[in-house]
Amino acid sequence: MSGRARLALCSYAATLMAAGALLPLVDPAGWMLQAAFLMALQSGVGALARRVPLAGALTIAVQALVSLLAITVVFVHDSAILWLLPGPEAFAQFGQLFGAGYDDVSRYAIPAPATDGIRLMLIGGVLVIGLAVDALAVTYRSAAPAGLPLLALYTVAAGLGDGGAGWLWFLLAASGYLLLLLAEGRDRLSAWGRVFGGAPPNRSRPGAGFEPGGAAHAPVRTGRRIGVVALGVALAVPAALPALDGGLFDGPGRGPGRGGGGGGTIAAVNPLVSLQDSLNQPQDREVLRYRTNAPDTQGMYLRIVALDRFDGTAWRSSERKVQGVPDRLPEPDGLSPAVGVTEVRTNLSSAGSYKQSWLPMPYPATKVAIDGRWRYEPAGRTLVGDRGQTTGGVQYSVNSLVVRPTREQLAQAMAPQSELKREYTQVPDILPGSVKETALQVTKGSANDFERATKLQEWFAEDGGFTYNTQARSGTGVAAISRFLKQKEGFCVHFSFSMAAMARTLGIPARVAVGFTPGSPQSDGTMSVGLRDAHAWPELYFEGVGWTRFEPTPSRGSVPEYAQDEVPSGGATDPARPETGASAQPSTQPVAPDACPEHERRLGECGAAAPRDIGQQTDEGFPWQTVLFTGLSVVAGLLLLLLPLLWRISARTRRLSAMGQAPPEPGAKSTPKGSKRGAGKGPGAVDPTRDGALAPVGADGMTLVDDPAGTLAVWQEITDTAWDLGILPDESQTPRKTAARIVRLGKLTDDPAAAMHRTARAVEQVLYAPVPKAATGLADDAHLIRAGLRDGVNLRTRVRALLLPRSSVRVIWALSARWESLTTRWTPRRLPFDRWSALLRRPTRQRG
Repeated sequence: MSGRARLALCSYAATLMAAGALLPLVDPAGWMLQAAFLMALQSGVGALARRVPLAGALTIAVQALVSLLAITVVFVHDSAILWLLPGPEAFAQFGQLFGAGYDDVSRYAIPAPATDGIRLMLIGGVLVIGLAVDALAVTYRSAAPAGLPLLALYTVAAGLGDGGAGWLWFLLAASGYLLLLLAEGRDRLSAWGRVFGGAPPNRSRPGAGFEPGGAAHAPVRTGRRIGVVALGVALAVPAALPALDGGLFDGPGRGPGRGGGGGGTIAAVNPLVSLQDSLNQPQDREVLRYRTNAPDTQGMYLRIVALDRFDGTAWRSSERKVQGVPDRLPEPDGLSPAVGVTEVRTNLSSAGSYKQSWLPMPYPATKVAIDGRWRYEPAGRTLVGDRGQTTGGVQYSVNSLVVRPTREQLAQAMAPQSELKREYTQVPDILPGSVKETALQVTKGSANDFERATKLQEWFAEDGGFTYNTQARSGTGVAAISRFLKQKEGFCVHFSFSMAAMARTLGIPARVAVGFTPGSPQSDGTMSVGLRDAHAWPELYFEGVGWTRFEPTPSRGSVPEYAQDEVPSGGATDPARPETGASAQPSTQPVAPDACPEHERRLGECGAAAPRDIGQQTDEGFPWQTVLFTGLSVVAGLLLLLLPLLWRISARTRRLSAMGQAPPEPGAKSTPKGSKRGAGKGPGAVDPTRDGALAPVGADGMTLVDDPAGTLAVWQEITDTAWDLGILPDESQTPRKTAARIVRLGKLTDDPAAAMHRTARAVEQVLYAPVPKAATGLADDAHLIRAGLRDGVNLRTRVRALLLPRSSVRVIWALSARWESLTTRWTPRRLPFDRWSALLRRPTRQRG
């Protein structure tokens, strides 16, 4: 292998080893296989370009172009020209995927799902780093600066990771860089000529240690030692010095909020970015339509997500572990059997234009029937889309509880658990003291937490002089709360966040829910939810009841019965299935006369479809396609794992087939078709053999070897068998010494040992005898030797030789030789240096 080919291979390996630090960030890790394949294509194109040869800058340009085409085929081939060439539409789709990937990175915690956007960012980044490393180390032959892009790749991964095994990924990345440096050092050293061995010096013999053919101990081994020592210092010194904050063994990013396992986590997200815009839309576009068997829809709030972390700058959702959606969701936290509940069923349909990751559901949901890729977050009892799944156009059914606590049950609620209270009563240190003072003043004289919560709600909604205004300056941080309490003007965001913050200062666990109010009834019995129904409300926790909704925003939503001074009579009915009604289709009239533009109405993007019961879907039958695809995938995987075994069996059969038949009987004669019977026993005469073939006969009457290649093939089979069983081949020894060595190391005795020496003599006849004599039964000897070698090793060695034979590396050697032969043909022929020198020294003819 040439020096540049070795450098290219090492740069490829170094980039992949550094990219390994990205593996814990995304689940599943199949993107790494795509990145490895595309980077191999990139490196191969660079090797061909350097063979031509092309200029360095042109080589890099060709590699970049091929990488772009490969990325286009993988990600945006539908928008590309001829599924290969990226056009304006393809670049626009690249931008959309990159934007989606950026949003996914902000939304998900480790391990994030492998969405198309995240995969594009990962694979594209690895290809860019790989191109930079290949350009520096191979094209411009400067491996040391190539550590900078490798360091950048590792730093990004380490900065985003949770540090679970950061030292391991650092060790892998550093080993790749060290490998690249050693390859460059060997390439530079070989430019000075042949490297003489640096064997241990023999003081009794002058000049010892400079025999050709030895290993380059002096320079190469010294470089390896320096690299190992440097790597050890980089790992050990930071870990030993307390001033360096724990060293490389302490991964970055440790702290609460990041979970490992459990199906991944969902990162902090703030769905309030567009809430004010939704409330101020000039046209109330329909986003949801639902049908429910709940007797009263005033309390049918459709909850999206709960914001439970207040850091002083904003309310956010904590990073939580997510898992697969269970058949039935767990019982709500803190709900006592003494509290009256009624289970209702709601069928919902989302508009195609309403696309977001969180699924609107009545709270608390107990069962969800929905198609697609969804994950369940237990703490907030919410569903979030996985790998790009959104609510656009989905239909689903939700079973939920209508919780009916009494005022007495809420007033007599016991203190919550200490862990829950500690988490949900945290307020930032920068929260002004006036917020707590105001809360204490408003709730003065209250006997329990429920009375305090009710007084806060009444103060915001009625007694405090607040005005509802969707044009007010938005914000959820400390400054926004202080401004709102002073100016007393805002919308649901200000009311809900301020009440939740004040409740926390009073020791009441609180969080903020975001979603939609119940919506507007339609003539067909369904409820229509529009953009202007977007809402935020506080949820306070009471032991025995659980998370309880309050409504401090004036002129919005409805105040729950338990939070009113007088509770109206009547109750919920028993659970029942939703009634289909006379008309199953939604109202033909939109929510507002101008709710949908004409061009979107023609595209069918106006409003939601008729809600249907997902639980009544018919069985689609046995999934033959899935089973067939899975079976073929398993078979393909097994074949891939068994390739070394299959190749070894094929090679053994091919090598022994020519020598495996019985030798001809003495005196047997045969005349091949179309030939004359031979006569005499002199040189050049023929002797009948198997299948009517004729073999030459020597002067002494012995049959000559008719297939020297077959004898050598049997010998190679024997040495490969010994290699598979742990006896490394040594091509520097003669057949006789090789046989003695295999007999000694393989512990062969009796017949196997005799067969080994007999085969060695046959090989010597082929290699050295002027007139080789034929040997019979070589295939039987090979089987005998193989059995003897297998008897001399343990079961583990025999299984390894069977499933993963060492001699299968010959396939790689053969492919490498063919590749080198092929590329050599493409290399422009150049005159040797000595011929160029002779041409330059040749005197020019003078014209006389």
